[in-house]
Amino acid sequence: MKLTDYRTLGRSGLRVSPLCLGTMTFGSDWGWGADVAESRTMLDCYLEAGGNFIDTANIYTKGHSEAILGDYFAERGGRNRAVLATKFCGSLYRGDPNAGGAGRKAIQQQLEQSLRRLRTDYVDLYWMHFHDPHTPIEETMRVLDDLVRAGKVRYLGVSDTPAWKVAQGQAEALCRGWSPFVALQIEYSLIERTVEHDLLPMAQANGLGVTPWSPLRGGLLTGKYGRNRQPQGEGRHVPGVSKSLTDRNYTIIETAEAVAAELGSGVAQVALAWVLSRPGVASPILGARTLAQLKDNLQALDLQLPPEMVTRLDAVSEPAPIFPHGFLANTKHMMQSGATINGVTSDPWSLAPSSDQERW
Repeated sequence: MKLTDYRTLGRSGLRVSPLCLGTMTFGSDWGWGADVAESRTMLDCYLEAGGNFIDTANIYTKGHSEAILGDYFAERGGRNRAVLATKFCGSLYRGDPNAGGAGRKAIQQQLEQSLRRLRTDYVDLYWMHFHDPHTPIEETMRVLDDLVRAGKVRYLGVSDTPAWKVAQGQAEALCRGWSPFVALQIEYSLIERTVEHDLLPMAQANGLGVTPWSPLRGGLLTGKYGRNRQPQGEGRHVPGVSKSLTDRNYTIIETAEAVAAELGSGVAQVALAWVLSRPGVASPILGARTLAQLKDNLQALDLQLPPEMVTRLDAVSEPAPIFPHGFLANTKHMMQSGATINGVTSDPWSLAPSSDQERW
């Protein structure tokens, strides 16, 4: 597979690369991340390899991430070839209640500021970054449709939002003739698989292409970490890493290391290849901080995991069922009572009537 093996994003005609370049690491304004020169070098590498999908957000590195992208394309060209995605909801203004969120005033202000920093007239994909519990979803969907009709936004996406709320927004849009979501951005990796309960099935049912963030779980799946191998101070500074150093996750890491050794690959490539192979996944997001990391991650495109290795990784990382999924797994025999439907077989239900005489 290559970066030029483009995929349509969800139920849309938008073509994107199978790996997306995430730019939350562009700029060192948060005390970590890549400086401008390194960020530009990573952009050069990704675009020269044929990549076209770039993801940012209005709040990344206090807006500097967007500015780095805007300056890059303004100076070097190629803006129209790129699929440029940014996000709204996060606030850059302390104490201003309308600076963040998904209300009409907030969205319009955030988009105008993003367009200024990005030095462009439009955004190819505009994400709702988080669920806003204070704004009716129909208000959000309506203003987003207005922005699409005005030509300032091409497509819409939603990130880090409960499945039921995404489905509600999608239904509002489709029923009212507004622009629907075409993509869903969620955390997804060998370590974080709880999204398989509701978010991933919802995305497939609603025609949303999935772009997983943190497919390497904040660096946990890169080979740096192990039961007796932890970078000095790393767990204190990378969000989510310290609490993720559990026995279960060490077992996942060890299995990924074993698979990588058998394939002559790296742990990061195995973890990314696994995410790439999941149903509904369109384009995992790479969050590299150096050119070397980016090049290493791009090698996942060359790796094809054999089915038996996928099975091993699936088994060791299987998420615990939540209600009602755990309960529903035990109802198949009650519905099918021994019949095979769409290739799914079941045992007969022992409490079902065995003859017509037993039925009321």
